[in-house]
Amino acid sequence: MIAFPRHFIIRNIIVLALLCVPAMARAQDEGAATDPAPAAAATTTAPSDGLSAAKQVYIVDFDTGAVLMEKNANERMPTSSMSKTITMYMVFDALKNGKLTLDTELPVSERAWRMGGSKMFVEVNNKVRVEDLIRGVIVQSGNDATVVLAEGIAGTEEGFADLLNAKARQLGMDSSHFMNASGWPDPEHYSTAHDLALLGKALITDFPDLYHYYGETEFTWNNIRQPNRNPLLYRNIGADGIKTGHTAEAGYGLMASGKRDNRRVVMALNGMESMEMRSNESARLLDWALRSFENRVLFKPGVVVESAKVAMGQKESVGLTVEEDVLATIPVAVRNDIKAEIVYKGPLIAPVKKGQAVGVLRLSIPRMGDSEYPLVAAEDMPELGLFAGTITKLRLMLGDKSAVR
Repeated sequence: MIAFPRHFIIRNIIVLALLCVPAMARAQDEGAATDPAPAAAATTTAPSDGLSAAKQVYIVDFDTGAVLMEKNANERMPTSSMSKTITMYMVFDALKNGKLTLDTELPVSERAWRMGGSKMFVEVNNKVRVEDLIRGVIVQSGNDATVVLAEGIAGTEEGFADLLNAKARQLGMDSSHFMNASGWPDPEHYSTAHDLALLGKALITDFPDLYHYYGETEFTWNNIRQPNRNPLLYRNIGADGIKTGHTAEAGYGLMASGKRDNRRVVMALNGMESMEMRSNESARLLDWALRSFENRVLFKPGVVVESAKVAMGQKESVGLTVEEDVLATIPVAVRNDIKAEIVYKGPLIAPVKKGQAVGVLRLSIPRMGDSEYPLVAAEDMPELGLFAGTITKLRLMLGDKSAVR
């Protein structure tokens, strides 16, 4: 029986200074796509500080899911009109599945007509096109329009609330519960900043062709022109949604999303004291989140990250690569301080198949924490032929460590 050398852990740490590091230069030579670095780093507060005038905050990168800031993000809170976002998710879903069309006309019940608070001013017993109702909810925040849509989909608002809760569970909004379609105050109607940001991300992902309604700045219905209540749409900072909210108990809140240089963030804020505070604080945080971070593809499939020693193989080593793009959100101020740690048990024993998982890439980004990605063999590595294999085994039996190639 041949006793192969005992496997041991190989760790190779690479410091990824994105401007000038040999490891990254090699990746570029072999075809990895990387973006040019910004001219200057922004000075910002560290994300972990959670400094904000809002009581609850959750800001996330749309593409990577990296959390940029959180403050009481899992604290239960009233959602006010931000609840209308999950109602619109259900409406968009009905459009996508053919249960509604934009030209479908829905009847206005007396219950819908009598709704207080912000209104679209639909008239009882009339029928209104779905597309107009969408604008009435998104732009005008109409509680009446919201109930018309809820009744049109489920028959009753209570039945619609059951659908909302089922959808919330499906979307992973595990700390949310809805009693109505509009966010009308109810002690059993609540969510969290985390869940609302998750909802905003799902809305944009699942309905890219319908999301444009959230960027409209005004809508006129029944000869009444109303501006969109989202203050970020008028700031020219890249914002294109999503929804404001306010009740006496909840304070002023905002679900928001914005895009700059092909990078999007989603955030949910709540518990601010005034409309002015909501406007200024949300603009400050959105600009900070878009300005102070960048997304980089650090490694690409097929590009050799490192080589692993192989025993009994036709070559001394096999290249290691990642299975998919390693896209990371990086604070601009520390983009030259990233570390990648290559970990595998070596030497590998041939045969090794291309795509076989053989190790782990551990990525450490200051302020963003650590993450791991599988490393796989970049090519097949057949074992030695019968004669060469026998010789190598004999050398191993005799303790010749150089036989491990």
